[in-house]
Amino acid sequence: MLTTQQKTFLGLLIFTAFALFIEYYIGWLSLLKPWWSIAPLSLALALLLLLISYALRSLRLCFFFHRELRGSFPLTLRLMLQHNLSNNLLPMRSGELAFPLLMKHYFAIPAIRSLPALLWFRVLDLHTLGLLALPTIVVPTLGALWAVTLCAAWLVLPWVLFRWGTASEAWLAQRDQQRLTELAHRFAQGLPRTYGLFLGSWWWTLVNWIVKLGVFVWILQLFVELDALPALLGVIGGEVTSVLPVHSLAGMGTYEAGIMAALLPWGIDTKSALHGAVNLHLFLLAASLLGGMVTWLLPRTRQ
Repeated sequence: MLTTQQKTFLGLLIFTAFALFIEYYIGWLSLLKPWWSIAPLSLALALLLLLISYALRSLRLCFFFHRELRGSFPLTLRLMLQHNLSNNLLPMRSGELAFPLLMKHYFAIPAIRSLPALLWFRVLDLHTLGLLALPTIVVPTLGALWAVTLCAAWLVLPWVLFRWGTASEAWLAQRDQQRLTELAHRFAQGLPRTYGLFLGSWWWTLVNWIVKLGVFVWILQLFVELDALPALLGVIGGEVTSVLPVHSLAGMGTYEAGIMAALLPWGIDTKSALHGAVNLHLFLLAASLLGGMVTWLLPRTRQ
């Protein structure tokens, strides 16, 4: 098991090696040159749509903690943009730690409640990515009938996890409240406990990802000539790398590897795939920095 210092060093090493590799293989000036040919209004629209996806993610958080966050959308958006910036820039998924800290700072919600919510959100994120990827993979290989069957089975998984969570919470409530049992019980209470909360958080997750992936597919197609389906799989491949325990500073290298792993089986040229992957990642990082600047305009405390 790697220590935190070793993971950080490994992440910085990946970042440096990747930056040098891009300079040698493509050249940073050559890679960035196509940005000058993109219409400013198109780029502004793409950035606006991505910021809207962050707003949708904030609405998911407001919905999940509707009692504590009622009437606090601007502050919730500030929290979400700060968390997103930390998550995209800091190595080793350390940016995730910003979420419980910010929830405690802005809304006095302890980590024992915010961490289960974050875990549930990440499960829904991964499930939605899988749901959107399944048809594009299964239909060309196994046919529409298999795609419908597998998607139906995939849709059942969140409901199974929801029922397991509520059953576990009820079982823990009946146990002797020793320290570990009490802690597990409080953690389980942070998961969705009603059908309304379960379905609502799932709905906001799906809407957010449809907008976000649509923007990313659009940006990727500006740099690589490919159809929408392989572009969607490439984008999903990059986003899935966000769960890796080891990745570099700002995810450079690992994010691109996820995109290329999904694109190359479609016969995309390696250099073209890398060109599109790096530029898409740069767009993501730029949007994260823009979101961080937007927080300067948002309230710092509850109104």
